[in-house]
Amino acid sequence: MTHRDRGRAGGRPVRPPRLRPGARVAVVAPSGPVPAGRLAAGVAVLRAWGLDPVVAPHARDTHPELDHLAGADADRAADLQAAWCDPSVDAVICARGGYGAHRVVDLLDWSAIRAAGPKAFVGYSDATVLHEAFALRAGYATLHGPMPATESFLADPATREHLRATLFAPETVRTLASDSAAALVPGRARGILFGGCLSLLAADAGTPHARTHARGGLLVIEDVGEAPYRIDGALTRLLRSGALDGPAGVVCGSWQDCGPYARVRAVLADRFGPLGIPVVEELGFGHGPGPLTIPLGVPAVLDAPADGGRCTLTVEEPALR
Repeated sequence: MTHRDRGRAGGRPVRPPRLRPGARVAVVAPSGPVPAGRLAAGVAVLRAWGLDPVVAPHARDTHPELDHLAGADADRAADLQAAWCDPSVDAVICARGGYGAHRVVDLLDWSAIRAAGPKAFVGYSDATVLHEAFALRAGYATLHGPMPATESFLADPATREHLRATLFAPETVRTLASDSAAALVPGRARGILFGGCLSLLAADAGTPHARTHARGGLLVIEDVGEAPYRIDGALTRLLRSGALDGPAGVVCGSWQDCGPYARVRAVLADRFGPLGIPVVEELGFGHGPGPLTIPLGVPAVLDAPADGGRCTLTVEEPALR
């Protein structure tokens, strides 16, 4: 079985080791520029957890001409590559999202990343591109979680604690739920978790290393600032490309600033309803307030009771070993 095959939704990506006090963590910026004050505050939190955070050389850069990027593509890719291939680094955490991961993912040496072995990788939003690449090109499980230079990480102690527990004691946070979660389509399903930010998944569809099916997978999706018709378009592209062929279930997070939620909900019901699989809405991860950390690449069970009972996502094995 190849790394690419093992990373498919139906495969079993390799889980990285959990973190322990003193673990060295590289903070990288593969996407947009990072506000200096937020970066410093986030690094201080990581240090207070007993970690040894190291900020990558170009993480504070801004591209001289394209100020939506944190430095040149080659530099952002080099930071991520160096961090992953450095045996003294135990985890790689994205400082923030934004835009730019699509520009660096093909600059990475995936053979070297596979040779270096799995490490905890944390990020969401634009980091979706990297989550998919680590799954499909390297066969690694990753963490869709809050990033240290973002408001959700810095403002909410519960958000930070859930990430900290996932990194240090993942067996303590295997059942994920939220008060807002509800069954859009009732049912129960089991599969390997994959996904992330919907618009990034759609942008990746059809590219040479993109996911070609979802058989055996539990799709995890959320987004921010996308009008309902654009959510419709992104889901339709994934359906037409075959990337959503055969998922076992769907787990939806927040749809921050995506228009009236009733309209978003109608799109989700219209696109997913015909698939005849369980769908849970508003599980509490993504760009909204208080996001949970969601393991990707591990088996989980989705429960969406028809009687209005509590919806849960239960990870069958700890996110990190």
